[in-house]
Amino acid sequence: MISKKSNEEVDAFLEANNSWQLTNSKLQKQFEFKNFIQAFGFMTQVAIIAEKSDHHPEWFNVYKTVKVDLTTHEANGITERDFALAISMDKVASRF
Repeated sequence: MISKKSNEEVDAFLEANNSWQLTNSKLQKQFEFKNFIQAFGFMTQVAIIAEKSDHHPEWFNVYKTVKVDLTTHEANGITERDFALAISMDKVASRF
């Protein structure tokens, strides 16, 4: 079983990755793209990463915006899986 990160570990992640925030005990970020095609392309690339890592985001897309929440349900909180997926998402988004 994967272990939940401490508040201090989450705070350190947020400080190092300040585009993410903590909302309702989940890592949260809103990505903005030039258009729907870019937003959908981002989601498609992240979906492949998520499937390979067996860790899937909670996300919502409207036109050029993708809102993401990350948490690990089996740990009832934020884990290393969430940190890794957040960093991967930022890398994918930087290509657009």
